[in-house]
Amino acid sequence: MAFQELGNLLDDSLALPIKGKTYRVPAPSAATGLRVQAIMQAAATAADGGQADREVLADAAERDMYADVLGSAHAEMVADGVEWPMLKHAAVTAMVWIIQSKDRAEAYWNTGGDPSQLAPNREQRRKAPSGTASSTRSRGSSSGTRPRPANRRGGKGSSSGAHHR
Repeated sequence: MAFQELGNLLDDSLALPIKGKTYRVPAPSAATGLRVQAIMQAAATAADGGQADREVLADAAERDMYADVLGSAHAEMVADGVEWPMLKHAAVTAMVWIIQSKDRAEAYWNTGGDPSQLAPNREQRRKAPSGTASSTRSRGSSSGTRPRPANRRGGKGSSSGAHHR
């Protein structure tokens, strides 16, 4: 079996519907993808209280990240008068696609970017059918021997030296 042409295997764009029009966001260049990943990593590090790479974050401020991740769709959205919140949501969706996956980007898009909608809440988890991890039986000992009962008088090296039954 030979390797197939990768361009025929990968879906290399996002189709984002905004106010009755579908904008096609092309796949980013390798340089843009790598830069977005570095920026998101630096931002996550900073959010966790770590020391972010200032050079990476300065690069993000220096360039128009949203234009980079939206590609040709950015200029089209601006020309069509798409409102800022919608353009921003489209750009962040594209970032999720770049650093995670198309499925995660779709989930982000469809929740309006509300992180609380991405994971089920406690009530939904409780209503979900159980029987997944909780029904897995514990493995037990695989050695075929039974564990020794613990010595109540302090175990090995006990000063009494006597064994009680």
